[in-house]
Amino acid sequence: MHFPTLPASSIQLDGYLWKPPTAGPHPAIVLLHGCGGLLARKTHMPDSRAQQWAKAFNDRGYVALAVDSFTPRGVKSICSPATFDARVYDARRYDTYAALAYLQSQPFVDGARVAVMGWSNGGGTVLRSIGSTAPHKPPGFVAAVAFYPGSCSVQRLGENWSAQIPLLVLVGAGDVWTPAAPCQDALAHSADTQMKIYPDSYHDFDWPNDPVKRLPQFTTSAGVVPIAGENPASRLDALKIVPEFLAHYLGG
Repeated sequence: MHFPTLPASSIQLDGYLWKPPTAGPHPAIVLLHGCGGLLARKTHMPDSRAQQWAKAFNDRGYVALAVDSFTPRGVKSICSPATFDARVYDARRYDTYAALAYLQSQPFVDGARVAVMGWSNGGGTVLRSIGSTAPHKPPGFVAAVAFYPGSCSVQRLGENWSAQIPLLVLVGAGDVWTPAAPCQDALAHSADTQMKIYPDSYHDFDWPNDPVKRLPQFTTSAGVVPIAGENPASRLDALKIVPEFLAHYLGG
């Protein structure tokens, strides 16, 4: 499926939609991929992390819409300093609200009960979409979840950044790519925001069957070599607490 980004644009975003079997209207979740894109290289379909979460939300009676911001723009990855594209990153805020508008136009969606969730670069997009500098204001999303979000620092968000809606942030204690401490500082003034830091966990800790590994190809401009991979216990806990958090605002 396809829908245009915002503001009015010739770019048609790619979307992948999962619906519960009943007619609805259902609450819904917008899913925002990380810096490596949404699609698995071998299958050219949404990766196993996105599919895992889409199923978890479907099982609870939620519609899930994963937005591919990269393929329509001819982008494969913006994970390294050499490939990072600030224009694409900034545009993702508008893609997020385009996805919301699409869902709110569908008869099988309860447009008053839509949340947003993202990972890494997509988690940063969540923060940049729901704070005081967001491109759109409520009515909009009713809750948000950000996994190990990019941009989660005072330097990137500003000293008095605050989420406009309830927010849950989940980070690995061992994550050196999007570390927990600067994120804690950035969220210090954000009301109705919860943060959970998982011990013995790295970036992508909720990605199923993804072994922990170093990623020297994505070495940061500060010389940090990212470490990423699954922590099964943390993944299972996240699969429990994220739906519980969202249920307060979406029902189900």
